[in-house]
This record gives sequence, structure tokens and C-alpha cells, in this order.
Amino acid sequence: MARILALPLLWSPTLRRLAAALLALAIGAPLLVAANPTTAIAAERRTNVVTPGDFTGYGFDQCLAPTQKSMDVWLKKSPFLAAGIYISGDSRACRSQPNLTPTWISTQLANGWKLLPIALGPQASCQPRFPRYKDDFKISAITTNSYATARAQGVVEADKNATDAAALGISPGSTLWYDLEAFDLKNTNCRESALAFVSSWVSRIKERGFVSGFYSSASSGIKMIDDARISRPGQFALPQQIWIARWDGVANTSTTYIGEDGWRPGGRMKQYLGGHNETWGGVTINIDSNYLDLGAGSQPTPDSHCGGLKMGFWKYQPLAPGAARRSRVKVVQCALSEQGIYAGQISGSYDSATMAAVAAWQAKNKFAASTTFTSAHWVSLLAGGSRPTLKVGSTGDAVHRLQRSLDLDDDHAQQCEYQALCLLQVKAYGYLDGQRQLTTTLIQYFPPELRPCCRPPVLQGSPVAAGRQPKGDCHVSALILSSCPLHPWEVP
Repeated sequence: MARILALPLLWSPTLRRLAAALLALAIGAPLLVAANPTTAIAAERRTNVVTPGDFTGYGFDQCLAPTQKSMDVWLKKSPFLAAGIYISGDSRACRSQPNLTPTWISTQLANGWKLLPIALGPQASCQPRFPRYKDDFKISAITTNSYATARAQGVVEADKNATDAAALGISPGSTLWYDLEAFDLKNTNCRESALAFVSSWVSRIKERGFVSGFYSSASSGIKMIDDARISRPGQFALPQQIWIARWDGVANTSTTYIGEDGWRPGGRMKQYLGGHNETWGGVTINIDSNYLDLGAGSQPTPDSHCGGLKMGFWKYQPLAPGAARRSRVKVVQCALSEQGIYAGQISGSYDSATMAAVAAWQAKNKFAASTTFTSAHWVSLLAGGSRPTLKVGSTGDAVHRLQRSLDLDDDHAQQCEYQALCLLQVKAYGYLDGQRQLTTTLIQYFPPELRPCCRPPVLQGSPVAAGRQPKGDCHVSALILSSCPLHPWEVP
């Protein structure tokens, strides 16, 4: 039987769990975790979606979970759709999290945020900034029994992190991220003990029903596990997803410290900017900036209407009595039916019942009465509806409506507008195709060749952001601004 390591005599709850873990590792027995009443309650009330799940887009992380008001403003105004939050770990800087409650978690998830739950517990033995407090400790570098103490620490920490996550209502299948801050990779005992800890943590987190994620600097922790993947395959349990800290200012998931083959597809995200202040909607938060490409990426939802009717076309010609394409008439009939204005059959016939519904819709939307359904009507009909802020990673009906509105062919548009429209279509279809999306705040991030050629004030959100009617050569850009009125629409 393997020798049991001597432990300190200060029997805190954490050390008691560590002792149990060491005993289990020594005798090869499974580790039994006492039932937690809080966890049981959380399991009973669990209705939250898995987070972050399949997602491609931008995210931020910060020390302190923001207030609900701040999250609401940033959801509407910022380019971010994912948020990292420190939920567990005795060595995290922000131990006190007054905003972090089960209600806060469920509210953010219901609102559409992708949450990234982070744990920061024991750190590498050679990390000079830790321990932070009098009651936290670092990863043991004792080499006995292949770093048995470090491995036991990994089990204990994983159980603590999983229990904390469950108590907050974070559903199984979600990714829990372990934050291992930068350390000296050349220090052999420091590196090997950290690797043993991470391997044990990964195995235990998976046993607890969560996806294992690992955050560290590209040059230390990330390189450590990539080297293990390449040079010692099968010897360590490696995280299912990695979060690379590499502040190169490039919003992708690559770094020169590791190859391009590992954790692809769908297993990487990158922190590409370190701590800095950003202000959106008048709310300033000190954040790190991240780009995510996880799981299958953001997946398009089915564009299903009226029993599977095709709604998307490259062109939407005007409709008039005796001159109306049946496929386009069906789109109008379906859209008006969904709005409760048309009650007839989706026949494709531009008949009196359809024209009566069109007239009712025109009156409701402050258009002059007409039997002709014009380009302006098409824009308003296809873009109308709820107006959530759409971002990279957004999916759903609003995305489909935006893409259909970008398909509109305006014969009266100036050449500048036409080029801008074509470029936006390339961005929407060739790059997004319902999986990623254009957003008000991301316009300035487009490369120059993809920016609409409208006047600079519109790119800055004015006058459209101020709610005034878009006019002239800027109506194409205004289509993608969620803050502008979508109807009635002025087309030159």
C-alpha cells in the first residue's frame, strides 16, 4: 500500500477534504462526496440552459460580477455576448460577489448572455503572487507518489468548484474554467505538480457532469498542456476546452506558443486584450476582451414560417394587381398572417383579400394606401418585428429578418449604396449565414473593405442612433442599426 503523506495539523474543512482525497488516491478507492443540501435544491429548480454551449463571438471577463443594470446596458450596447464570472476558488481576487446569486445567473442566461464560470483556487507552487490570503494555499510541489498531494488537491478543488456552480444554478454540461495564472514553465517541480493538479481537476470535473475548461497564459499553462498532449499522449487528462491568455490584440483563437491542431474545432477561446476600461451605453467596466469559438459555434435556428414556406429570396419585386410573382405573394400573405392581419390561404394569389390585408398593414404602419406593394413596403415588412441588438454570435428570427432585408434590391439606390449593400450581403451570407451577425457597435470593427460607404456620422451612430429618420445614401447602413426606426422607411 502506498505511504500516506503527512498533513498539517490545522484541520480546516478544505484540509479534511484533502485528507480524504489523499486516502482515496492511496488505496485506489473512489472518493465519496457528502450530499450538499444547497446542491440538491439547485438541482430541483434547475431550468437554466447549458453555458456557453455552442458559440462563436465576443466576450468579456472582469473581477466582480456587474450589476443587473450594467449587464442590461451592455447586452444592448456592447459588442459582447459572453461574460466571464468568478464563481469559486479561495484565491480569486474578488471573493465577495454581492451581485452573484442564482437569480443573477438565471436572469443573464434567460436574457441571452453566454456565461463563463471561472474558478481560481490553488496556484502553481512557483507563482510569487500567491497565496493571496492567510487561508488559501498553492499547489503542492512534493514529488512523492507522482505528485499525489497535488493530484489530491485537484480532486478537492474540482468538488468545491462543481458544488459552487450547482448552488448558483449552473447546469451540468456547462463549461467550468480553471484559472491557473502564469508561472515559470522551466521550473520542473512547479510545472509537473501543476500538470498533475490540472489533470486530476479535469477528471473530477467531468465526473461531476461539467465540461472541463482551462485558462492560462499562452506561454506557461497553455503551453504546458499542449506539450503534454504532443509529447506524452494519454498520460494526463487534458481539458476539453482551453482559454488562451495572449494579449496580442488579435481577436482569434491562435497563438504562436502552441500549434493550430490542438483543441480544434470548437475547443478554444482567447483573451486577446488585458485589463482596460470600456464604456458602452454610459456604463464603464474594467474588463479583459475575449474571442470565443466553442462547441459547434453559433448555429442558425430554422427559419420556419407558415408550414415551412420559403421566405428568403435574393430579390423581392414590387407586387401589383396582374403583376405579382406567386412566391413573393406567399411571403406577404405569410408575414401578414403571422401579424394577425391576413386570415386567408397562403395561395400566392394577389387577390382582393390579400390587397385588403395589405391596405390594413399600410395604414397600421403609416404608409399611404396603395394596391402596389413597393420596395419601401418590402423593407418595412421584412425588417419589422422585435428589435433586439444583434451581435456576432446572435441567432434566431431577428437574424433571419435582417438577412432578408439585406437582400432587398433597390433600383433607385446610388452606386455607393449598391456597393455597400453587396458588401453587407457578402458579410451576412458568406461569413455569417445565420450563425453570426452584424451589430450596431461592430460596424467600426469591420475591415475598411467591408465598411459601408456612407457618411462617417452614420458609422458613429448618428443621426440614426439618435432615432431620427434615416435618409438618402445611408439607408442601407441604417438597416443594421437596431436603434433606428425600421418603418416607415424612406427610400430615395
